[in-house]
Amino acid sequence: MRLAGRCFVRLGIAGADRSFPKLRKAVTVGLILVAVFAVPLSTPASAAVLELTADRDNTLFADDDLSNGAGPALFAGNTGSGATRRALLFFDLAGRLPPGARVDSVSVTLQVTNAPDDFARPFTLHRVRGDWGEAGSIATGGAGAAAQVGDATWRAAFYPARPWAAAGGDFEPMASSSRSVEGLGSYTWRGAGLTADVRGWLIHPDSNDGWLLRGEESSAQTARRFASREVGEAYARPTITIHYTPAAITRSQSWGGIKAAYR
Repeated sequence: MRLAGRCFVRLGIAGADRSFPKLRKAVTVGLILVAVFAVPLSTPASAAVLELTADRDNTLFADDDLSNGAGPALFAGNTGSGATRRALLFFDLAGRLPPGARVDSVSVTLQVTNAPDDFARPFTLHRVRGDWGEAGSIATGGAGAAAQVGDATWRAAFYPARPWAAAGGDFEPMASSSRSVEGLGSYTWRGAGLTADVRGWLIHPDSNDGWLLRGEESSAQTARRFASREVGEAYARPTITIHYTPAAITRSQSWGGIKAAYR
């Protein structure tokens, strides 16, 4: 009985020795799978910033075929006589952000270069509903200049042939952003509305017609003069700032490559 027991033990050890290569292979495959699922296949991307100057801008002068497509200034609000001005801004976003980028926040900055007072007045940005033009009209002051063919005016998106659906421009009644503007200086509009507008434009580029800047229009002498994209000082030009997160970089790895790395 003792001899038989010894023979059984020896046979068991010998069988284990013969099966060890299979066991080692199984353990190796297991370690490979653990390594594959433990190491992330995508690298988190860090936030980035895109800053752009306006590609088009113009001013609508109430009830007149006037414009200021190539002038150094934009106007919004009411003049001393109660005449209304509204400014248009367009930023071309096509191809400016990497594919798959997530827009985190958006802001628009304008420079006030003249104001009748330092009282805080509400100025709002509204998403424009329809394309509009900027041609060669140049106004030296706030009275505007005769519109040239292709200019946006109070009545026309493209003078003289294509009218707005409503005089004064076609825009969303609800503001995308609002802030108070006082005297001279730099002012920035922010908020979820601007961010939502840009996100939508990136999905549907053809829907990007920019924003309309509207001042206080319930009383006289509320207008402000803003620097346009044609102004000589680059720092004063209308600017959009987009904070975004690029898409995560994914590393693809074939099963053959994974096995080769662990041989």
